[in-house]
Amino acid sequence: MAFNKGDKTDASKIRRGGMRRRKKVCVFCGEKNGEIDYKDTNKLKRYVSERGKILPRRITGNCAKHQRALTVAIKRARHLSLMPYVCE
Repeated sequence: MAFNKGDKTDASKIRRGGMRRRKKVCVFCGEKNGEIDYKDTNKLKRYVSERGKILPRRITGNCAKHQRALTVAIKRARHLSLMPYVCE
């Protein structure tokens, strides 16, 4: 029997070790004070890689709304030189 792309089972969700991958939840949706501020560089640094790139949603687990706001805040902080464009 040939494998078809449409015949996906739960195998994609289960890893080799038998453990299921946990669904990531948006941190900002869960917080009571979930504001994204460009001046809060300590919070923004968690969403930037060691090379200075903004981490994608699939890694951070943010929802689309907060990922867009996070991207704008990081770019704004870089423009005002609160954060570096490239980390060394």
